[in-house]
Amino acid sequence: MAIEFIGIAATQETSESGSRTPVTGRDGVSTQTETEHAAGPVVQPGYLRELARAHEESGFDRVLVAHSSASPDGFTVADQILTHTERLGVLLAHRPGFVSPTLAARKYATLDAFHPGRIALHVITGGDDADQARDGDFSDKPTRYRRTDDFLDVVRKEWDSAEPFDHEGEFYRVKGGFSAVRPAAPIPVYFGGASAGAVRVGGKHADVYAFWGEPLAGIAERIREVRAAAAPYGREPRFSVSLRPIPAATEEQAWDRAREILRLTEERVGGTARAFNLDHSAQRGSQRLLEYAAQGDVHDKRLWTAIARTTGAAGNSTALVGSYEQVAESLLDYVSLGVSTLLIRGFSPLADARDYGTLIDLVRAGAERTGAGRLKVPA
Repeated sequence: MAIEFIGIAATQETSESGSRTPVTGRDGVSTQTETEHAAGPVVQPGYLRELARAHEESGFDRVLVAHSSASPDGFTVADQILTHTERLGVLLAHRPGFVSPTLAARKYATLDAFHPGRIALHVITGGDDADQARDGDFSDKPTRYRRTDDFLDVVRKEWDSAEPFDHEGEFYRVKGGFSAVRPAAPIPVYFGGASAGAVRVGGKHADVYAFWGEPLAGIAERIREVRAAAAPYGREPRFSVSLRPIPAATEEQAWDRAREILRLTEERVGGTARAFNLDHSAQRGSQRLLEYAAQGDVHDKRLWTAIARTTGAAGNSTALVGSYEQVAESLLDYVSLGVSTLLIRGFSPLADARDYGTLIDLVRAGAERTGAGRLKVPA
């Protein structure tokens, strides 16, 4: 099984000196944490290019361009990344409900035409009511999932139909829909969510289903759940896990850094940060992380949940702490369950993107040596 590594894109330079204002929302994985300080304009083209090239040089396959109601336009950011790298792909997050599905499909297909095979769609239905409201959407979560289902039905038709098509759905009605630009190869659709509604829609549509970094037993449970939802549609999705590795030359050094990150986080999660981060308890994925955190700070060999506990599990907030070899071993444990995509981001984006090259090499070498996937979860 080929292992795909996804990093995180950001248009603004950050560091661990502390900030109370996130630069993107938590949909599609936030690109800034409570320990990071933002410096300069929100859009810094030079920094974006440097960060993208660092990911490419370290062996990442893609970077995620996240989405929120306050973030820069993702299509423009994605085009910049694709233009200024040679092979790096982009996982571009999109929230249904604000752009018609026919237009969204053409926008993705156009990016794919200019950068063949390097664009993927990450569908984020939206679990944060306040962030939805900032863009004028006041529909409830079950409605949003039904809308996402309808949206993806139309997107697939727009990509695949060689002739004009009609569509009559709950949210979208199309007559004579047709796109002159269509992808030469299918654009992968990534999807995430832990609620029953998410699993239902993702089982129908997802090529890759994404999970937060739970303990191995939790991921095994989630894989079985999604496979069961996908089976009636004849689909066999791949799986992704999002984690925040904290590797170092020795385990002791890694834990020293982890404790410093936690200290900075604890200093900055009150006041303004807590007010902006909203109530994450409404998200089932965050609830699951908090439940694990309540059971203890360390799970399995080295899955560390203290950041999730401290931040209210605001998105991708669990870490793997240890030496490079230990963290690589833990990542391979997820691969052995059937996970083929690893979304990893650190706490200092540029420095960690460069540093993760060592980790990526170790994981890929270990997969070749041991036979990745031999302990896959049974259906």
